[in-house]
Amino acid sequence: MSPAPFPYKLVATDLDGTLLRGDDTVSERTREALVAVTAAGAAHIIVTGRAVPWTRSVLDDLGYKGIAVCGQGAQVYDAGAHRLLTSVTLDRQLAGLALSKLEAEVGPLALAASRDGVDGDVLFGPGYRVQEGLPALYLEDTAQVWTAPLNKLYIQHPELDDDALVKVARETVGSLVDIVMAGPGIVEILPLGLTKATGLSLAARRLGVKAAETIAFGDMPNDIPMFGWAAHGVAMANAHAELKAVADEVTSSNEEDGIAVVLERLLGAA
Repeated sequence: MSPAPFPYKLVATDLDGTLLRGDDTVSERTREALVAVTAAGAAHIIVTGRAVPWTRSVLDDLGYKGIAVCGQGAQVYDAGAHRLLTSVTLDRQLAGLALSKLEAEVGPLALAASRDGVDGDVLFGPGYRVQEGLPALYLEDTAQVWTAPLNKLYIQHPELDDDALVKVARETVGSLVDIVMAGPGIVEILPLGLTKATGLSLAARRLGVKAAETIAFGDMPNDIPMFGWAAHGVAMANAHAELKAVADEVTSSNEEDGIAVVLERLLGAA
């Protein structure tokens, strides 16, 4: 009897805290598992909150030539051709209104912004803590943030932790914009209705793959819509409690090859 085929046609993986280890590398074991999955006929697609400029170096290191979903679903990017297939931008007037309302509620926020485009800069203002190793341009005057199209805004509060900031932001301006937590210290303002599932569904359609044929891996609350869209959602051991609560299963951490653990099991059953 011939073995059963690999049960999914699409493997969707988040980057930070999921595919990447803490040193921003992908382990050899995980690389080999992904190669085996693609050899079995499934596609691998990266779905990340990072905009293209913060994702491209990782894709190049992986030798990744397919479609990637970047910017929290705002950008569908052809890595092989180095071009955007789709891009959704944040309404800057609406975002400015939301920011004003939120600051009226919680006080001044530290601000950063991701400009649209394959080469769009990330700009950050006074007090904003940028993740180490990621390129960004400092702006003394944050008014310059608004002078070009944006994918998203990043906000930090001097006292509120991420969960508290997300909660108050959603309560205050959730009817104007979407608020997501994408990682430690990474709270984002996005266009209303935009999620990773938005971009993933567009990318999957291009690949001719359905939600029912997709397995997704993630670690943060911004992965919840992706889990809702995919047939099977796998949270990493290091995942946020909100994501674990909706996951179909929990695997090992990103440092312990959690993606490979699941894929090897599924390949062994195939």
